Amino acid sequence: MADNTETTIHDPGVTEHAGHEHAHPGVGEYVKIALILAVVTAAEVGLYYVEDRVGEGVTVAGLMAMMVVKFILVGLWFMHLRFDSSIFRRLFVAGIVLAIAIYAVVLVQMTRGSRGNQPAIRGGQTTPQLILPFR
Repeated sequence: MADNTETTIHDPGVTEHAGHEHAHPGVGEYVKIALILAVVTAAEVGLYYVEDRVGEGVTVAGLMAMMVVKFILVGLWFMHLRFDSSIFRRLFVAGIVLAIAIYAVVLVQMTRGSRGNQPAIRGGQTTPQLILPFR
C-alpha cells in the first residue's frame, strides 16, 4: 500500500498556528525590531541632551514622532497586530491618537502661564500650580 501522507518541512524560524494562513516572523526578525527600537530609544535620549541647541519645539516634535514609531513597531510585531483583525489595529490607532491629543492639551495648558496669557503663579503663592480651565 502506498502512503499518501504529505511531508512538510518545518522552518524553525517561522511558527504557524493552526487555522491561520500566515506565518509569524522568526527570532531573527524580532531581534531586528528590538535593535531598531534600541536605536530609536538612543535617539530619544540623545535628542533630550541636545534640546538647548535644537530648541524645545524640535525636541517635542522629534520625541512625539519617535514615540509613534516605537508604538507602531511594538504593536505590529510584538503584539502581532499585523496578523489580527483590523478592528484591533483601529483600536490601537485610536488609542495613540487619543494619547497624543491628551498630551498636547496638557502641554499647551501647562505652558500657557509662561507665555503671559495667564499668570503662572496666582495671588502670592510660592509654588506654581497647574491652571485649569474649569474649577
